[in-house]
Amino acid sequence: EVFWLDQDQKQKFLLPTSETALINLHRNEILDLKELPKKYFSYSPCYRKEAGSYRSEERGMIRGYQFNKVEMFQFASPDQSDQAFEEMLEKAKDIMNQLGLHYQVSKLAAGDVSFAMARTFDLEVYLPSLDIYKEVSSVSNSRDFQARRGLIRFRNGQGEIEYLHTLNGSGLATSRLVPAILEQYQQEDGSVVVPKVLRPYMGGIEIIKE
Repeated sequence: EVFWLDQDQKQKFLLPTSETALINLHRNEILDLKELPKKYFSYSPCYRKEAGSYRSEERGMIRGYQFNKVEMFQFASPDQSDQAFEEMLEKAKDIMNQLGLHYQVSKLAAGDVSFAMARTFDLEVYLPSLDIYKEVSSVSNSRDFQARRGLIRFRNGQGEIEYLHTLNGSGLATSRLVPAILEQYQQEDGSVVVPKVLRPYMGGIEIIKE
């Protein structure tokens, strides 16, 4: 689903998510247990050549080929893995709670999880105009699948070498957040109340009017 820059060689492509780059930060490395977990984040444009549909909910900002996103990423030992997953999920939920948006958390069934992932939870924001929930964050644990492919390892307390666990989560996709904020905070006269957490970044504006 990526945009290849060279259709013949297929050696370069536009990042579908910065997870693709972050996973390679410690490729072919052996880390020390004392360094773990290693936590990273990045903010980048993302490009995805998704098929989509012709329904109204698949148009405009709801489903685009390009969107901006903060990505959270962790390298953890197997013992730290589950705790790291819960931490990343809570961080994504905290952003939604601070924005005051109505959303739900969905645990993906095995058949819906990416082939590289062992566990995935989606955060889905409610869009009143469509009366549906749309994914704005996906938190996943790959366990040692990605680490095996990239030879990303660590030396445990007994001096033995093991594969790391890798986890990633979206700090929310902006393209779907904006419509959700506009719709959930819209008033009867058409004006939009600015969420309190965003007002310092909006010059103190509390209400956006036509």
